[in-house]
Amino acid sequence: MKLRIIIEPDEDVFVAYCQELPGCVTYGKTEEEARKNIIEAIELYLRPSEQNIPENATICEVAV
Repeated sequence: MKLRIIIEPDEDVFVAYCQELPGCVTYGKTEEEARKNIIEAIELYLRPSEQNIPENATICEVAV
């Protein structure tokens, strides 16, 4: 999966976010650190939920 990330300087840090994933935002002291942090943030954002799933629900996985 390919996603576009945006990295912007902001005072003394670089802010990184992914517009396609609302609320998926992080920062780093350097641009490279911000890039690594947003990759980790995206992985966590897309991680399957561990919430209780109703017994009568159907569970399936999809690749995008």
